[in-house]
Parts: sequence; C-alpha cells; structure tokens
Amino acid sequence: MKALEALFRLIQGVALILWLALWPLPAALAQDAPVMRTVQVSPSAWYVEGLSALGSTANQNFVSNAAFVVTPAGVVVIDALGSPALAERLLQEIRKLTRQPVTHVIVTHYHADHIYGLQAFKNQGARIIAHRSALEYLNSETARQRLETSRTELAPWVDAETRLVNADEWIDGDKTLTVGGTQFLIRHVGPSHTPEDLVVYLPKEKVLFAGDLVFRNRIPFVGQADSGRWIQALDVLLKFDATTIVPGHGPLSGEARKDMQQTRDYLVYLRATMGEAARNLEPFEEAYQAADWSRFEKLPLFRVANRMNAYNTYLLMEHESK
Repeated sequence: MKALEALFRLIQGVALILWLALWPLPAALAQDAPVMRTVQVSPSAWYVEGLSALGSTANQNFVSNAAFVVTPAGVVVIDALGSPALAERLLQEIRKLTRQPVTHVIVTHYHADHIYGLQAFKNQGARIIAHRSALEYLNSETARQRLETSRTELAPWVDAETRLVNADEWIDGDKTLTVGGTQFLIRHVGPSHTPEDLVVYLPKEKVLFAGDLVFRNRIPFVGQADSGRWIQALDVLLKFDATTIVPGHGPLSGEARKDMQQTRDYLVYLRATMGEAARNLEPFEEAYQAADWSRFEKLPLFRVANRMNAYNTYLLMEHESK
C-alpha cells in the first residue's frame, strides 16, 4: 500500500512540475509587467490580487493573493507571494500605510506561488507560522525540482539566491495569535487542497483569509488535493460568520456561500465523473471526452487546468476504490 501511495504521489508531483513549467503564458499577459494594487478589506486588513494566469518571467509569478493586517504592535502578513521581488514590493506597499514592522507571516500552504517570497520577510525579522504537515513537501524531491525549474522558468525573479524557507513555528493544529490586541484565529483545515492548509479568521472584523480552499472566478488547481476532504473543509468554512473572504486566487468575495459553492460544485463534479469512470475501469480519455464541462468551461484557466485536474482526480478515485 505504501508503495502504491508513493507511486501515486510521484506521478502527481511530476505532473505538477510539467504543468507549471511547460505551459506558456498567453501572449497578452506576457507583454505587461504586473501591477500590484493594495485593496482595503476591512478597517485593519488589506490584500493584493494576483493575475489569473500561470507564473512567468513577465508576471514575476504574481498569480496568487497575499494579505496583511495592521495592528498597533506590528503587521501580520498572510502568505508571501511567488518571488522575493514580489514580497519586496508588498513590503513597500505595507510601508506606505504604516511604519509598524512585519512581526508574523502566516503561511496557508507551501505551494510555490505562496512561499517563494518568504525570505524577504524572514530577512526583516518576521516570525513565520505554518502547519507541520508542510515539512513532508518542503523536504521532498518534488519541492527541490520545482525550485530548480522555477530558477529557469521564472528567472531573474526566482534565481540561485531564492530558497525554501522553514517556518519558525510549526503548529500541529489550531492556534489563536494575538498581536496588538487583534485576535487571529488560525484553523487547520487540511488535508484538503494540501495536507497543511490553514485559514485565518478575524472575528472582530468578520474577515476570512481562505488560502487556496477558495478559488474565485477561475478553475481551482487540484494537484495532489484530497478533494473529498476539501469539500468537507469548505463546509467548515461556511460555518464561520464571515462577511468577507480573501481567496487564495481571484477577487475579494462578499458572497461567501456563493463563491465557496462554485469551488465545491466543481470538486463534486470531478469526483462524480472521474470516480464513476475509475470504478468502471473506463479509460481516462474516454471518460474525459464524455463528461459535460459546460458549467465550467468559460472560467479562466479552464483549458490550462481542467484536464490535469480531471486526470489527477481519476488517479485519486482509482486509488480510493482499491
């Protein structure tokens, strides 16, 4: 069983590297440098929104969101963006609003587009918090290969000086962090999108930083996700009394149930179609062609991500059926 699980993870890891490294960015996006615009979310919170695209030299790997909360005792950042240069730009945006130092960075999960900027915050003395389950990926050959590929595909923004950064505090479950009187409820909702998924909730302002549990207005990246647990995690998020959600990708959400439902419906459909095919020993290509993707095909990155999502789900469902 362990051998099968290792093979399954290896196949998915190789698929992830190929998908991220080899797919070209659309020409229209390749022409423009990324614009970083700080948007206020609540009285104390702001976020920046990445492009709905794959990472490239042209966009400096600015394809995910990051957020920060200003308190009287320091700034807490949620996720670090996809290159050190982007993290430096985010620090500049923070300094326009406050002279308070960044005291903490909470990492929702250790995917490259959320963590390659960590060293910029670490160099400023920030304390990094993440879930211990990320250590398996962080110490893996997949993570090393992904960084090596990025040093070529995302040069000069990711280069030989870019490194994978460990957390200063590895948590094993939920945590409440209080900085400057502001309470951050950190909740572990993995394994779902990744084993280490964390979300962060500001109860006083009813803001939920959902990481990659929520992809808004675009196709999610499934990768090595436990899609069944991901669906359960979305149900947990719906129980928060959040009026505003900062997703891992896509624009700010003021309609929590509607936007989580889009991600949830997509995952449910993937599991239903690919699960039936796997149980019936139907070849993947036949199952993929037979599925009705019309509900999702107009979403950004559908053509880039959907086949890979379906294939990974097919492998997962095949594994679960044994």
